Amino acid sequence: MSRVCDLTGKRAMVGNNVSHAMNKTKRKFSVNLLKKRFYLPAEDRWITLRVAASTIKTINKNGIDAVLKTAKANGFIK
Repeated sequence: MSRVCDLTGKRAMVGNNVSHAMNKTKRKFSVNLLKKRFYLPAEDRWITLRVAASTIKTINKNGIDAVLKTAKANGFIK
């Protein structure tokens, strides 16, 4: 299973480790993914999603219904 946020599609970024001597080697910046359960009051059920920590902050701010609607419009949810 790839490390991709279910709602925003965030995935790992690629960059460089840079030493003091300015030597560069490839590295990966992973997404801070968490497995989280959310309650949908409109449907009276729970759903489990793998979401980034930043997405959880967005859900707390805007609400799960608004974030799900945006994710569906962007094509992350079918």
